[in-house]
Amino acid sequence: SDMRISAGKKLAKSVDALLPQLGMPDGKFTVALIARDEPTAEGAEDVEFRVALNVGHEDRPLARVASGGQLSRVMLALKTILARVDRVPTLIFDEVDSGIGGRVGLQVGDTLRRVAKEHQVFAISHLPQIAARAHHHIVVAKGAKGGVTTADISVLEGTSRVNEIARMLGGDLESKVSRAHGKELLESASVPA
Repeated sequence: SDMRISAGKKLAKSVDALLPQLGMPDGKFTVALIARDEPTAEGAEDVEFRVALNVGHEDRPLARVASGGQLSRVMLALKTILARVDRVPTLIFDEVDSGIGGRVGLQVGDTLRRVAKEHQVFAISHLPQIAARAHHHIVVAKGAKGGVTTADISVLEGTSRVNEIARMLGGDLESKVSRAHGKELLESASVPA
């Protein structure tokens, strides 16, 4: 129990330090230890992750208060901290870009890239700032073939990747400015975070 209390405080402090970078500047993460009626081989208490993501709100169980995007970003913070000690080889983040954009999108993308040093990471994203940070960019496109809807994938490289980032930015693919902005986002990703 003493070790859990100590570890819980350290984990909460580490997660709290990352939440502002992930678009949750007022976020507070806590580890609650709930006493069991009888101790078991797993311990004398249950562990519950709790969050308060807005000013003036009390912390509540993570599963009850977070949106899909918030939950993904809290999990990203946890995985960033635990990346060197856990043995989960592949992480999938869906909706990690929900409700964010601009600078926070870049920060989330940089965090995902750091986690990818220790794990295989799949991030489903519509945000160009995150897509530009990926080591590999895969596009999934729905289409119809022979009267059946299909989902086709393609791996983008070079010019096709620049064009896709420009498209995600909402730019005109014929515009040199749109393509230059896409290329700049991709080049900035290669700089160590």
